[in-house]
Amino acid sequence: MTVEEFYAAVGGDYEGVLGRLRSEERLRKFAVKFLSDPSYEKLCEALKSENYEDAFRAAHTLKGVCQNLGFTRLYESSSVLTEALRDGEGHYGAGMLEQVERDYREMVEAVRMLQSENEN
Repeated sequence: MTVEEFYAAVGGDYEGVLGRLRSEERLRKFAVKFLSDPSYEKLCEALKSENYEDAFRAAHTLKGVCQNLGFTRLYESSSVLTEALRDGEGHYGAGMLEQVERDYREMVEAVRMLQSENEN
């Protein structure tokens, strides 16, 4: 799978990210680094403990990482959740979190496939 095929499969912004990073090698490198980003885990932990200020920060960070990497679907769902958490009061709907979870799982699976094909 080429990086361009990966971005097409995940509905990402290949052209935009390629314009910033200038090579498929760098795109692949940074896409794979996404797997080690702790933002999603921090978001889940903060929501579980009802620490909405930390949850906002984690959602905001996840949104930014996804925007920079051109992971459009996860960027959009994390953006909605970020705005719902902005006031620090936890005014988010379960559907918002479920969408972020679904988009995150799909992105991780796709990135792992990209990573494994690079290792073979």
